[in-house]
Amino acid sequence: MSAMTAYLLVKWLHILSSTLLFGTGLGIAFFMWMAHRRGDPRHIAATARTVVIADSCFTAPAVVVQLASGLWLAHFLGIPLTHAWVGAALLLFVLVGCCWLPVLWLQVRARDLARAAADGNEPLPDAYHRAMRWWFWLGWPAFIAVVAIFWLMVAKPG
Repeated sequence: MSAMTAYLLVKWLHILSSTLLFGTGLGIAFFMWMAHRRGDPRHIAATARTVVIADSCFTAPAVVVQLASGLWLAHFLGIPLTHAWVGAALLLFVLVGCCWLPVLWLQVRARDLARAAADGNEPLPDAYHRAMRWWFWLGWPAFIAVVAIFWLMVAKPG
């Protein structure tokens, strides 16, 4: 495989993984939030179960591919990781991860609390509502950071 072919393949994987990461994250957030707003423990538990699976099958692998392909592209192009836009993108990527990892745990927690409420035919407990408040507020900086990373990848400022 020629160097140019390898470059184009990795660039394509990088774009594909960024799209998958953003789209899956946005979709997961939408469906989780809509289930939460409905307030039905059974519906929430079922939706959260699917959300946790989707994060495991799509988001987690996309994160790995995104980082690996981005590092490879920077190396291939001779762009130092300390270059302004690359460094900013990496810092934002870390911020996203610092928000996303607790969100994963919070989704599992919300699922389990909703399932327990549904099984006991009880209302959602305060712990569920606390978990969802954290989930909601951690999602915003992650979302904004991903949008900023897209901008950095396109504009490549400085």
